[in-house]
Amino acid sequence: MPEGEIELWLVRHGETEWSLDGRHTSWTDIPLTEHGRQRALELRDYLTGKKFSAVFVSPRQRARATCEIAGYGDVAVIDDNLQEWNYGESEGKTTPQMREIHGPNWSVWTDPIIGGESVEHVGERADAMIARSLAAAPSGGAVALFAHAHILRILAARWIGLPAVGGRLFGLSTGSVSVLGFERETRVISKWNRSFEEE
Repeated sequence: MPEGEIELWLVRHGETEWSLDGRHTSWTDIPLTEHGRQRALELRDYLTGKKFSAVFVSPRQRARATCEIAGYGDVAVIDDNLQEWNYGESEGKTTPQMREIHGPNWSVWTDPIIGGESVEHVGERADAMIARSLAAAPSGGAVALFAHAHILRILAARWIGLPAVGGRLFGLSTGSVSVLGFERETRVISKWNRSFEEE
């Protein structure tokens, strides 16, 4: 692989009512808020003229709408591996609500996800997405991934060789852009959580 010639651009969708409330949102198909659509317009301005070898997007409408507003809807390919972590019984609930049920130390990162996916399984999906992205740009270039907070955080962890649970170390705002790349032969996080809040 050519050194420094491939990048993965991670774009988290804009704000939804559930992301604003801190509710776990995986397969529930929540639309963007007006504020979320505005952030997507700012993403479009930021990405204007950026050429991608491939663009992949989660099937959920919040990711697809962000991708479309940002100007890449006509070239984006839906990939189910970019779906958000299936949270099972915690879907639609906040962490404080889950802690009322399971105790004060409950965390999506460390506790069993009843009826949903293990963090390791999400890591396997992230690995598959990384492989597909690299295959889409064999001669180098940039690949865009429009998706959700936890899957993108886990994907970043896997990119740099951390276990999937290492995604807990990376905060990620709605409507943000991050870039994964190479420094010589080493995979690195080149830019992280470029947010457009209050700018």
